[in-house]
Amino acid sequence: MAEGIGSYDLVVLGGGSGGYACALRAAELGKRVALIEKDKVGGTCLHRGCIPTKALLHAAEIADQTRESAKFGIKTTFEGIEMPGVLSYQTSVVDRLWKGLQSTIASRKIDTIIGDGRLISPTSVRVNDTVYEAGHVVLATGSEPRSLPGLDIDGTRVITSDDALRLDRVPRSVIVLGGGVIGVEFASVWRSFGADVTIVELLPQLLPLEDESSAKHLQRMFRRRGISFQLNTVFESVKHSDVGVTVTLVGGKTLEAELLLVAVGRGPVSSGLGYEENGVTIDRGFVVVDDLCRTNVPTISAVGDLVTTPQQGHPQLAHVGFAEGILVAERVSGLDVHPIDYAGVPRITYSDPEVASVGLTSAQIAERGLDVVEVNYPLGGNGKSVILQTQGSAKVFAEAGSDGSGPGRVLGVHLVGSRVGELIAEGQLIYNWDAEPSDVAQLIHPHPTQSEIIGEAHLALAGKPLHFHA
Repeated sequence: MAEGIGSYDLVVLGGGSGGYACALRAAELGKRVALIEKDKVGGTCLHRGCIPTKALLHAAEIADQTRESAKFGIKTTFEGIEMPGVLSYQTSVVDRLWKGLQSTIASRKIDTIIGDGRLISPTSVRVNDTVYEAGHVVLATGSEPRSLPGLDIDGTRVITSDDALRLDRVPRSVIVLGGGVIGVEFASVWRSFGADVTIVELLPQLLPLEDESSAKHLQRMFRRRGISFQLNTVFESVKHSDVGVTVTLVGGKTLEAELLLVAVGRGPVSSGLGYEENGVTIDRGFVVVDDLCRTNVPTISAVGDLVTTPQQGHPQLAHVGFAEGILVAERVSGLDVHPIDYAGVPRITYSDPEVASVGLTSAQIAERGLDVVEVNYPLGGNGKSVILQTQGSAKVFAEAGSDGSGPGRVLGVHLVGSRVGELIAEGQLIYNWDAEPSDVAQLIHPHPTQSEIIGEAHLALAGKPLHFHA
């Protein structure tokens, strides 16, 4: 018989981005919190996603800079990639952040329970032989790599992103199945490390959720880097071959490579965890929540990659998990909270070049029948971008003005180029505060910085372009 432990205000099932953010904020608000995690606190983002992937991307950037140093007048010799050393660097980054997170959690007096948790009632979670009771339960069990029907992952020749992060060699060649964020980032890493890479994407563009113009910039730069891609292409099958794998596409075309990376998205971790048995509404494995992360069961909320919302698309992003975790902690604590506008959440793909955006895409604007004006400011007009030898653009949409007035609020900011992910926070402020181009045009951006591309685009929309001509 399981032993019961009561008196918690909140039991959080899952210690990833959404779960630990919820636990930290609730504890800060005076709640007694239990945080249950089957592996390590930090979850996918810290251990198998955002952080280790971006460490690989930084190593890839160093490799490219070393190869290209001569054009800056710097003499270096590139001798190759030592993957054990790269993995050691990656691990050191993850471990440092993990230790810091553990210390932060402990400092808030949160009880961390390591083990497989299962929901057994609307107010309790069991871990092994212990039941943890609370006034409220938060489901935050996250996501895992998906595959396709009939496509078996063997972890050796047919791999997921989890396997790719542990790979102790640079493959000679890779086929990447899926041209979303994960596929594009790994394609960028492996090409910088010297592999031949081909991306197979079902839809008409890489990064299907990004603006078409951003995708075209990325595709053009990937071609120059020697990254191949097949768009509008349907995967049929894969089999082992003498070189590694042979992938057959619908129509009969075949591709050969050492590895196949399956990067077709991530699915929710919800099966066998007692959610449906305790009345929680599930849709294709995702927990259905309203705009304040409430499930249909009054004592249960859910956050992060696990959830779906009927009102609008729900991005699987660590920072969305952070925001939702904080929202739930504050709501349960009786504070006034507001729904998250997911269109106002920044999105970044950390490839070379980077792609960053916030707000609506041109396709979404067309679907809604909105009347807009736009400016596409090329990075070739920006001093710091020329110094960095990067290409790309800053594209901004704003509502078209009426009766001769200037443009209205900004509806979307889309950036492509080296390091532009660091700039999109300003785009987030512009979009979420309903700023108009004339508001942003008054701001003075430091020179020479890439942040000027934001200012220049808005100056142009406001009718007073500086380093720009149509």
